[in-house]
Amino acid sequence: MKQNILSGMRPTGRLHLGNLYGALINWIKFQEEDYNRFYFVADLHALTTGFDNSKDIYSNTIEMVIDWLAFGLDENKNTIFVQSLVREHTELFLLLSMITPVGWLERVPSYKDQVQQLGKDKTANFGFLGYPVLMSADIIIYKASYVPVGVDQVAHLEFTRELVRRFNAFVGKKVFIEPQPKLTKSPKILGLDGRKMSKSYGNAIYLSDSEEETSKKINVMFTDPRRKRKTDPGVAEECGVFMLHKIFTDINKQKEIKSACSKATIGCVECKKILSKNINAKLREARNRRKELEKRKDYIVDILRDGSKRASTVAKKTLEEAKDGIFGCNFYR
Repeated sequence: MKQNILSGMRPTGRLHLGNLYGALINWIKFQEEDYNRFYFVADLHALTTGFDNSKDIYSNTIEMVIDWLAFGLDENKNTIFVQSLVREHTELFLLLSMITPVGWLERVPSYKDQVQQLGKDKTANFGFLGYPVLMSADIIIYKASYVPVGVDQVAHLEFTRELVRRFNAFVGKKVFIEPQPKLTKSPKILGLDGRKMSKSYGNAIYLSDSEEETSKKINVMFTDPRRKRKTDPGVAEECGVFMLHKIFTDINKQKEIKSACSKATIGCVECKKILSKNINAKLREARNRRKELEKRKDYIVDILRDGSKRASTVAKKTLEEAKDGIFGCNFYR
């Protein structure tokens, strides 16, 4: 039998270059491997810190999935669905919450960081505290063997693995499998201001930006602070513009730019023009597909509804096994 692979994104709107190269590119590559692939819109997770903006979630969902499809995620090769349309997620979340120690949740690496970053007003709710339990339900209800993650996210997956072991021990049989991390490469993508590219920082280059918008954004990107004048030599490896060159520019041109930067024989303006040209050329075909998909939003909704029905068929069977294990009966089959 094929093994299952699962991942999801919160619907916070249009995707940017960091989302593309941090996750979506890897999802697309997995299409060539022999897995059952489940990719979902994590709209319930979006509520944990965005309940006051819940009316934006639907439009954000559509925009995000348009990006997925435009850049190569194939609805015929993957099960693409919406978390809240598969009710089994929430029921398994409730069951798992009954056996999850509060101490485990408070020790999750990102919990205190998020409280400090977002403030108590945004995080003082049970949904936020219980987020790792819902995440676990998302994964194990499909008996996912693998979850694509970066090295820095492996600790989050370990919570799910511990919860699987605890549940199986309680019911006395192996209902769920322990998901393994599928380590993926994630190049460092800096935003316009030198920080990590993020929607919340307002420093992102979006996949849906026009070529003109992209060029304007690149023109104001931070570069190596050593280069206050064109005649000042720089260190390309410490420049956010060059980090994008490493993705969008061929290796020979990269070497040329790196050498020229260190000798101050190329200015930042010229360097940015080369980058703008290369980014726009690489994204042009997908951006054109995106424009066509924007005219077919009903088609996007149909894909998500169909995918959610197929996901529910798989999730329902797993949930029945879990309830049989808990209650020791066969009411649920």
